[in-house]
Amino acid sequence: MIRRFAVILLLLPALYSQAVPETALTPSQIEEFLLKAKEKGRKGAKKGITGTSRVTLSDGTLTHDASVQTIDEKKAKFETQMGTEFNFQDSFQLNIAAYRLGKLLGLESMIPMSVQRSFDGKPASYTWWIDNVQMDEVDRLKKKIEAPDKDKWSRQYLIMKVFDQLIYNMDRNATNMLYDKDWKLWMIDHGRAFRLHAALQNKKALEKCDTQLLARLKALKESDVKE
Repeated sequence: MIRRFAVILLLLPALYSQAVPETALTPSQIEEFLLKAKEKGRKGAKKGITGTSRVTLSDGTLTHDASVQTIDEKKAKFETQMGTEFNFQDSFQLNIAAYRLGKLLGLESMIPMSVQRSFDGKPASYTWWIDNVQMDEVDRLKKKIEAPDKDKWSRQYLIMKVFDQLIYNMDRNATNMLYDKDWKLWMIDHGRAFRLHAALQNKKALEKCDTQLLARLKALKESDVKE
């Protein structure tokens, strides 16, 4: 019994390093971790078409995964399922831009933090891997599962629709809408956003707007966006 207790005491630091909850970390701590933690392993992401890698990082205390993208593709003309698109862009940089703009609007609890650092000698976005994901929108629709709190779900869905209009997101699909075990909606993969169009992509998406988001939109300054 004494020996077992001693072994448990010796293992506690290692166990704690694997169990630090995301909520215990400040945004500055998450940013520092994403920028400086060392790579311990990698594997391809299960879904997505942009060559995303799932990378395990560790700073010696905390171990956590990040979604890494290096894609930075630009084309004058690009054929899609929706037709011909001019000035096409699919870039890791836009993941970072979406997070930063979302933060200005108080949406950092729906968009995982994304920073830039090097990956195999190439510039890349390192995005915090969402913990405790129970399903994406593909699985929810396929299994016909309803959120337990429909009002909360509707509010999050409405915020996403407005945000996608703001950044002119061309690639919001069911695979980049994730739900954690608390049914929080997470918006990921914004590499095909920020298109250079003056008109709205879908006016009907703006029939309603969350009051808190609307207030932040009204208070948003051009100088803050440029920064």
